[in-house]
Amino acid sequence: METAMLAQPEGKWISSFACNFAACGIGPGTEVALLCETQSRAANVMTARLALAQLGAACVTVEVPTPPQTEIVPVRSTGASDAIQHSRAVIAALSNVEVVVDCTVEGLLHAPELPQILKSGARLMMVSNEHPEILERLGTDPEMEARVQSGVALIRAARQMHVTSDAGTDLRISLENCPAGGNWGYCTLPGTRSHWPGGLIATFPNPGGVNGQLHLRPGDANLTFKRYFESEVVLTIEDDFVVGIDGKGLDAELLRSYFAAWNDRNAYAVSHVGWGMNPRARWDSMVMYDKADTNGTEQRVFAGNFLFSTGANEHAGRFTKGHFDIPMRGCSIALDGRPVVERGQLLGELK
Repeated sequence: METAMLAQPEGKWISSFACNFAACGIGPGTEVALLCETQSRAANVMTARLALAQLGAACVTVEVPTPPQTEIVPVRSTGASDAIQHSRAVIAALSNVEVVVDCTVEGLLHAPELPQILKSGARLMMVSNEHPEILERLGTDPEMEARVQSGVALIRAARQMHVTSDAGTDLRISLENCPAGGNWGYCTLPGTRSHWPGGLIATFPNPGGVNGQLHLRPGDANLTFKRYFESEVVLTIEDDFVVGIDGKGLDAELLRSYFAAWNDRNAYAVSHVGWGMNPRARWDSMVMYDKADTNGTEQRVFAGNFLFSTGANEHAGRFTKGHFDIPMRGCSIALDGRPVVERGQLLGELK
């Protein structure tokens, strides 16, 4: 539960939100729907509302009830909010504005209703469910857009990604005809989406296109659990699916338990892969926040991480609520043999 102090927006937070919304092209008269749910972070909802008013936007607030929990295990960090519940009234409201500011708990990035909303021409700006201090600290960087677009061009042109590390990671990923995109933390074009904080390049691999091993080591992060690995874990992946989880410590035991709890083979499958581009994001900042204060987006986007994810992959025709996002440090990433990340450092035009 948030404290009363946190629920009061700070002037500096309003300025930070206004800067982000202005980068999205929001100004006087822009029609905006602020989407939230009953369990949304109150400080972010209030700050977003005040920032939109400061910019002169024509804003309406759409608040929906947070749905009941129906799964046997906690669901975290999916990016696929179920708050809309396919409501035609809510979808219609969100489809008849220029911008949707998304303050739901999980976010609409992978929500089933989003394609219909984007098809209308509305664009989605997801404010990640973070303590506003995190959003303030990372800010909005207009110089990141060109670098992210360079990375997107590279991954879209590639046929294979090869990920290696000194710890033993050796993973090959087929990229032919895969959907790929990038996010720099704001969006200006109709029918597009973004999330803040930004700085990520990602693709959804082909069915059967991921094979090899991931050697997870202390300091890599499990963002579903919001904790760092403290022991080594080896994931063996064959034709997209995790078929082995080896390790003697608690980290491996927790992974095996959560995967198995879904009783769903698709929970073991690869979702998306990519790398972080945000030089202001820090891999180690999660130790400074309580779990309720962060959604781990900063760890997803810190520059040079390899982001490995399991769960739903619409491109491969797989759907499940079981999901892991695991940003890894110290990896090297090559596209068709061309290095783009070397031991966790961005190369060339990506720096």
